[in-house]
Amino acid sequence: MNSDKKAAILAISVVIPLTAFSLWLSEQNKTESMSVGGHKILVTFYPLYQFTKAVGKDKIDVSIIIPPGIEPHDWEPTIQDIEKMKDADMIVINGAGLESWITKITSVNPNVMIVDTSNDIPLLEKDSNGLDKTTKDPHIWLDPVLAKKQIQNIENGLIKLDPQNANYYQQNANNYNTKLDALDNKIKMDLSVCSKKDFLAFHDAFSYFSKEYGLHQHTIVGGLDPETEPTAPALQQITEDAQSLGLNVIFTEEAANPRVSQVIADEIHGKVMVLSPLEVTDKNIDYISKMEQNLSNLKEALCS
Repeated sequence: MNSDKKAAILAISVVIPLTAFSLWLSEQNKTESMSVGGHKILVTFYPLYQFTKAVGKDKIDVSIIIPPGIEPHDWEPTIQDIEKMKDADMIVINGAGLESWITKITSVNPNVMIVDTSNDIPLLEKDSNGLDKTTKDPHIWLDPVLAKKQIQNIENGLIKLDPQNANYYQQNANNYNTKLDALDNKIKMDLSVCSKKDFLAFHDAFSYFSKEYGLHQHTIVGGLDPETEPTAPALQQITEDAQSLGLNVIFTEEAANPRVSQVIADEIHGKVMVLSPLEVTDKNIDYISKMEQNLSNLKEALCS
């Protein structure tokens, strides 16, 4: 056998096993990529992203439906948004009427799992801006104790979707609930030293929080929708209420026009601070940290 034939045989004997190994490795990587982060989960807005990501971690691929900076109360999906939702394995909603559009999704994707995180939570009812009807208050995520129940509903949904990783989801949920317990205890301790119990929020978002921690919420904007415009007489009455309650901090929020709060603050010689309902916050900001910022601002308002 001449040297050229030997070289050809040697090349074939090396190339074929390498090719086979390369194909095998490619299939292994493909299988691994499908098993890790393979469940497509959509959530409606920021707090639910944080909660779902904390429970699912690298077993899920989670995205927010409502774009950053958009107020979720009045958001409606476009045809393009609905198309994006058709392939989801699970959609996590807040519930309590916040996502009235969810029926549009189930009509095009009847097999998608909808996890309503308000399930089994006693909901507060509010007057609908003076109309002869009531509506459910959806702001449950602002109470860390109720947030734990939302975590439980998300955990149950992920276990139903992916039962083989049940222990993984349970452990992650327990770990995050430990953080929520610590936040709950910190809020109780920090606010216990404050003599005031009344505060003026921008819109009616902190009723569950107030109920949990024995506070009294007053609001600049009536009702549950922060985009409602207060009338001049309403602003006058709010200013008088703030003076009578001895308030010196008026709260605004990220998506609101701060000038409305500033008008009241100027009248009472106070200042404007942010009390965030966490509705339009960017997903890269941590829920716990954001709630601690709220606590710090509340403490300044209630302890001064």
